Amino acid sequence: MKRNFKLLAVMVFMAAASCSFTTKTFDDPDKDKLLIDLITYVLNQGHYDAKEINDEFSANVYEDYLEGMDPSKRFFYKEDIEDFSSFKDQIDDQIKGKNIEFFNLTYGRLQQRMEEARSIYKEILAEPFDFSENEKIDTDYDNLKYVSSKAELTKRWKEQLKFNTLITYHDLKEDEESRKEADDSYEVKSDTELEKQARESTLSNMERYYDFTDDLEREDYFSVYINAIVEEFDPHTFYFAPQDKDRFDIAMSGKLEGIGARLVKDSDNITITEVISGGPAWRSDEITEGDVILKVKQEDEEDAVSIVGMRLDDAVDLIKGPKDTKVTLTVRKKVMGNIEDVVLVRDVIEIEETYAKTSMVKKDGKNFGIINLPKFYFDMEDYNSRNAASDIKEDIIRLKQEGMEGLVLDLRNNGGGSLKTVVDIAGMFIEEGPIVQVKSNGQRKEVLKDEDPQVLWDGPLVILVNELSASASEILAAAMQDYKRAIIIGSKQTYGKGTVQNVIDLNRWLRNNEMGDMGALKITTQKFYRVNGGSTQLEGVKSDVVVPDRYSFVDIGEKDQENPLPWDKIDAADYDIWDGYVGYDEAITASKERMSSNTQLKMIEENAKWVKTQSDETSYPLNYAQYAAQAAEDKEMAKQFEAIRDYKTNLTYNSLPFEEQLFATDTILKEKRLRWHESLSKDVYIEEAVNVLSDMKMNNITRNKMAGVDKSQKVKS
Repeated sequence: MKRNFKLLAVMVFMAAASCSFTTKTFDDPDKDKLLIDLITYVLNQGHYDAKEINDEFSANVYEDYLEGMDPSKRFFYKEDIEDFSSFKDQIDDQIKGKNIEFFNLTYGRLQQRMEEARSIYKEILAEPFDFSENEKIDTDYDNLKYVSSKAELTKRWKEQLKFNTLITYHDLKEDEESRKEADDSYEVKSDTELEKQARESTLSNMERYYDFTDDLEREDYFSVYINAIVEEFDPHTFYFAPQDKDRFDIAMSGKLEGIGARLVKDSDNITITEVISGGPAWRSDEITEGDVILKVKQEDEEDAVSIVGMRLDDAVDLIKGPKDTKVTLTVRKKVMGNIEDVVLVRDVIEIEETYAKTSMVKKDGKNFGIINLPKFYFDMEDYNSRNAASDIKEDIIRLKQEGMEGLVLDLRNNGGGSLKTVVDIAGMFIEEGPIVQVKSNGQRKEVLKDEDPQVLWDGPLVILVNELSASASEILAAAMQDYKRAIIIGSKQTYGKGTVQNVIDLNRWLRNNEMGDMGALKITTQKFYRVNGGSTQLEGVKSDVVVPDRYSFVDIGEKDQENPLPWDKIDAADYDIWDGYVGYDEAITASKERMSSNTQLKMIEENAKWVKTQSDETSYPLNYAQYAAQAAEDKEMAKQFEAIRDYKTNLTYNSLPFEEQLFATDTILKEKRLRWHESLSKDVYIEEAVNVLSDMKMNNITRNKMAGVDKSQKVKS
């Protein structure tokens, strides 16, 4: 199964229906059995295109689940698969019968095989590798057969470990050569020393892998089984275990309550990898990146809890907490190694990377605004709190105050989010009218409209997209394209996700639940359609000006996923083409001509083709001389594309005054914006978007007609 990138996009929050389960109705109150029964009920009742759970469904779940449990076929034996195979057409019956025998069998066997493999990798890495042997490794795991013996399994493990070590060994040898070139007196390490160093690095990586798997609990593996079931309905239906749901909420809102630090588990240590700007840890000036948290003490408890060796998720649960509560961290400092107690008052943390960011650029005496929107964020508990639409509104007002004459809205890599924010944002650029059509299974379509005749921005508008612009991004781009309100620049087509998901709290369906948090289900309940009646499902939005990028030859769209819903169309909505432009088509033609002769884009396209051939390669030599020769050839080829990074426009980008004021106290934000502006100055797509804005001619009669209805008059200062 192709494990699709989960586009964490939720369109509408749906409360649970009146029907509810109670744990008392089941003879066996086991939580896993209840969870399967609950999820399959919700799927059958609420999914847009509910599938029949039959033998064919069972076979697909069987294949996908086993691949998810052992994707590289380095644990299960052929005999294990033979034991499992009797369940291949029985999973549907097990689901209906609230039976988890198949999961119990596979989970128990995997734990056994993983423990056996622990001794295998240690034995292999205890001996030096011979890189003069003419061996190869095949990484096309889908076509590998399961092994029949421990000898075969050991051979497979040895190939993988040898390959990992060979990569490190090659890099170490190159480093030694570079040091020798820089300093002729430098004594180069021997091949024996380097091989040992590389092997020890591989061993360390394997030990970290097993540290991670040791932290996994039965419920983590059960989530893999559940998702093998629900993903047969479509790629975007997904089960969230309780902690996964918390992460989803944070990703969608960009907010959490805690101390404002990102953590990672390294061996038994919980280490701070980043201090989030503006949070309690950042404000305290007592916590730095690299510090290790040893203990956590709550304000209402006498004793601190050691988190050394604790699961990362469990440690995070102890550290985060409600706003205004105190937590004491016992920390081993990175620099001096001394141990200190740090008292922090938890607060609401806003993750800046989630939110829109804005810049201004000047070209030929004109000011143009750039707004980058990473996702259509919103708070599922309170839409009126900070969201993408309210931020975009304020950004446009600020840009207008600085004399903006054209706007670029950058939706590249934006995987979607709230449907309501799309409608609200689209309404800022048009007079009242339909934005998107939504259809539930067996129901009449619903047309979501902008009902406010006022227009916040009536000037030139360009929208940038790529293959990872999905869902809500496609709704906005499609609406602006159908209205001829904006020129769309980007990939041949966007991602192609034309479905709507609801996130359902499974606990809402239970009465008298004594089994703990059941998590949530993200379920596809609707399809959305453009105002012209076409679907973005599979086909996405086709750009007005098509430009190649790094993803042009990679299979990452909806059409490349398993079990996508089909494309279809419905009747068009009633809408009027925007009449605010003169020479709209001419601006598109001029852009296409520029892009067809752009040497930077030609190089990007050639690089994308080369990267595609590299990613398709699955056979690699385990002989050092052969590997080094191939690496040298690849290095020479890569040099041809170094000019891509060296590309530089003559455009300079600046933050708006309100943000400049923040830089005085927030140096982290200042550094992030400087890096973003540096990236923009090398961005050929932004450069062309600004060129198109310069070409777009406005219909002044229309603009004068709208002059008295500016939404900015209604926004607080």
